Amino acid sequence: MLTKEMNERLTQVGPGTPGGEMMRRYWHPIAGVVELDENPVKKVRLMGEDLVLYKDRSGNLGLIDEPCPHRRVSMEYGIPEEEGLRCPYHGWLFNNSGQCTEQPAEPWNSTFKDRIRTKAYPVQELGGLVFAYLGPQPAPLLPRFDLLVWDNVTRQIGVTNLPCNWLQAMENSLDPVHVEWLHGYYMNYVWGKRGVANPERFASRHKKIGFDRFDYGLIKRRVVEGNTEEDEPWRVGHPILYPNVLRVGNSGSYTFQYRVPVDDENTLHLTYTVYRPGIPVPPQESVPVYQLPLYDDHGKFLTEVVLVQDFFAWASQGRIAQRDKEHLGQSDIGVIMLRELVKEQIEMVEAGKDPLGTVRDAAKNVCIDLPQEEHSYDANVARRQAEQMQGVRLAQSWDRFSPITQYVRGLFLEAESKSQAGEPLLEKNRAPEVPQGEWHRQVSLLP
Repeated sequence: MLTKEMNERLTQVGPGTPGGEMMRRYWHPIAGVVELDENPVKKVRLMGEDLVLYKDRSGNLGLIDEPCPHRRVSMEYGIPEEEGLRCPYHGWLFNNSGQCTEQPAEPWNSTFKDRIRTKAYPVQELGGLVFAYLGPQPAPLLPRFDLLVWDNVTRQIGVTNLPCNWLQAMENSLDPVHVEWLHGYYMNYVWGKRGVANPERFASRHKKIGFDRFDYGLIKRRVVEGNTEEDEPWRVGHPILYPNVLRVGNSGSYTFQYRVPVDDENTLHLTYTVYRPGIPVPPQESVPVYQLPLYDDHGKFLTEVVLVQDFFAWASQGRIAQRDKEHLGQSDIGVIMLRELVKEQIEMVEAGKDPLGTVRDAAKNVCIDLPQEEHSYDANVARRQAEQMQGVRLAQSWDRFSPITQYVRGLFLEAESKSQAGEPLLEKNRAPEVPQGEWHRQVSLLP
């Protein structure tokens, strides 16, 4: 368990808090690019700060403080100009560095505008997302992780607003054994109440779990019944990108789950899914954004969907989990390791150092390939992915809410057809495996 004081240190994200200053050393996604095509001005809240994201008429992005520094009117209703965002109240214009460049009602020769700035932060587009950096300069590079920059893929972004702290979501990512119970046993119970025979999913018991640190976070490993340490779930595993991203997937479908701190008690969850069928795919004009709901029509958690099962497990702990009242066991070694890592990285920032995963070398930032357990591209992979897009499995997946489900299904069926006809599918790049090292921890759960 943690003390109340340590719990606050790890979970608070506002300006000036230890955890907030650490989180401000990272780039965070705050919107889908397509959202600014529909409306070029969007209010966002990030780490306790109320901000306005906009795209001006020249296509430049900006992220500035929500209140206008003149009379505190919300810039959410601002007017995009050729360069900057204009306040609707008196016409003050601000560029994306926060500098006031026009004050139409002031005397023509006034220099007042030169002395007015509003808070502004850098933003960048990558992979259909808009990322923001709220930390000190010089800013690190925005990491070009593989899913954000691959070609021959189709992408989509699911959005959910969660009523809980970001760390509760991340602790779930370091808790492998919940899969067999929450997504297996509980899933059978939920669908059984509907009279639906659930296909066997996540039923295998965990024999062993393990964790390793690497350059960008932690690697999660597992051995389940029927597998050995020679199989990829242990030998390769999959990464948790510090501080707040989980990467999951195989069979041509991969996901970054971003857990973006809105404030101490709320989290923006972005489900960034990339489909890679192994055939040439036309470039997307835009990456669609859709709402992945949290509740059903009765206001209850939508527990028949795998990812929403995670959501309710996090949110039902309360806005901020009372970690001083927990009773952790040996199977919680990953959760303990994450908390130790957060504490350590806060102390790194307090010492004036870059935290884990900071990228400043452009030569290493062309495409950062991440380790991930995988299956080779073949007809079986394409068929499995196509089957995921129909029937009960689709109902259990967040893909049921996607606007491009049938299009994606068609891509994988086309890949299957070409494979069966003897046509080679596109090779995928593989990242080096992360060896067990100084930071390795493991525990055996079954003989």
